[in-house]
Amino acid sequence: MFKKVLIANRGEIAVRVSQTLQEMGIRSLAVYSDADRKALHVMRADEAVHLPGAAPGETYLDQALLVRIAAEHGADAVHPGYGFLSENARFAKACAEAGVTFIGPQPDVIEAMGDKIVAKRTLEGSGVPTIPSWSGDTANPEALAKAAGEIGYPVLLKAAAGGGGKGMRIVREPGELQAAMEAAAREAQKAFGDARVFVEKYIEKPRHIEIQVMADQHGGCIHLGERECSIQRRHQKVVEESPSPFVTPEMREAMGAMAVQAARAVEAVMSPAGIFASNTSAIPITHLAQASVRRDRFIGLHFFSP
Repeated sequence: MFKKVLIANRGEIAVRVSQTLQEMGIRSLAVYSDADRKALHVMRADEAVHLPGAAPGETYLDQALLVRIAAEHGADAVHPGYGFLSENARFAKACAEAGVTFIGPQPDVIEAMGDKIVAKRTLEGSGVPTIPSWSGDTANPEALAKAAGEIGYPVLLKAAAGGGGKGMRIVREPGELQAAMEAAAREAQKAFGDARVFVEKYIEKPRHIEIQVMADQHGGCIHLGERECSIQRRHQKVVEESPSPFVTPEMREAMGAMAVQAARAVEAVMSPAGIFASNTSAIPITHLAQASVRRDRFIGLHFFSP
């Protein structure tokens, strides 16, 4: 088990990580910006180090500074929480190079799962059902039109590096395709610095069900139930519920097994839907929906060192 963990985050997730560490007898090391000097996560931690500045780029996103603080203060692990650097492969690699455990997937897995195209390709042949898609040369109008026609309208254009509903367009008619692709690519470039877009079959009135999975470095992998995420606005979740009123015990068993199968395929913690559509390699903010129902401390499962 770890002896001291640096919490590379702020706010409620930092408070909960700190609380869990203290209950487990592990010392917590918080970091804080100028604005967070008197924040609750600072007061709850065993130790706290000031990050000079106010902007995220010079504080909670300064990878070199955080790794240096961890090393100088004797932290043997870093917990990234969610957001900020939680899905940053370079940060995970920097931690490893400094001899500090990054509590999360390996850098190459984070990198692969951060790309929706690569993620879907990774699962090909794993037996996990995926939504029909095409990720060829979208700059070629003829190839794009042919692929969309073969998939069948309506189709959904999605940013490869996307999230939060950005870089997405529903296309119902062939005549709308080219303009929608250009708009999606522009939005993706602006939001993520990556204009790549792929084509996917659009599913009308779907149930958006997510399965929480946790895996370790010894081949162990379990699922922790589902979240009902179907109430959305502009492709963004508004309300989440656990357990889902739609999922039967039989569905839960089948989908849970599928989620574990997907996780083993990529050697990472993921949150696939019933048909694999997307994933995240970090603990999602929405895990609280399940933790509250199950009365589990998901965070506590993170602190057993290999």
